[in-house]
Amino acid sequence: MVAIRIGKLYGIGVGPGDPELLTLKAFRLLQSAPVVAYQSANDRDSIARSIVAPYLTGNQIEVCFHFPRALDPEAANQLYSDAIRPIVAHLAAGRDVVVLCCGDPLFYGSFMYLFTRLADRFETEIVPGVCSPMAAAAAIGTPLCYQNDIFSILSATLPTERLKAQLINADAVGIIKLRRHFEKVRQILGDLDLLSRAKYIERATAIDQKIIPIESVNPHDVPYFSMILVPSQTQF
Repeated sequence: MVAIRIGKLYGIGVGPGDPELLTLKAFRLLQSAPVVAYQSANDRDSIARSIVAPYLTGNQIEVCFHFPRALDPEAANQLYSDAIRPIVAHLAAGRDVVVLCCGDPLFYGSFMYLFTRLADRFETEIVPGVCSPMAAAAAIGTPLCYQNDIFSILSATLPTERLKAQLINADAVGIIKLRRHFEKVRQILGDLDLLSRAKYIERATAIDQKIIPIESVNPHDVPYFSMILVPSQTQF
């Protein structure tokens, strides 16, 4: 009796935007996999795919999936499971699948939702990628933290008082998911006398990267891939 081969699942971080920041391992797996999958919004192209487009072989099966927005966790669970059915079908048929993820797969990455649903059913390997806080610091040219400094990643979606508490207790901070919450965050930074240290960047390392003085940012034109860094005051 011939054993039926089950495909292997790979989650690869493709970095923050610059195609040259793809790791050698991710490049090798990307070119050898028969199936390449990636997340995309309904009304736009996949950013992860656009980063690695120069490296695709042209003869691979491509699977685009979308995770619908669902505020209720139970509803989201079923919607996410439905969205990845094509990936499950390829794995069950014995085809390896590489899933692209902006930044790092396990750092606020879309791959996490596949991992929690599939890692106990299929052999899974994760290839880390350059994540946005590191890319942003390099692009701006600022050290994030020194020695025993505490570096925190905060979501701009947090309530005002919780954001304030976290900012007060950290030596250095990266604030993500700004978009419609930018003005709230800018006000908090002003209240805590942190505006002079804050650095704003959009689409770090990508061809359309922008570094803008935080006072000059239009709060109605802040993209999802933007970040505020508040680096450490420690100097050596």
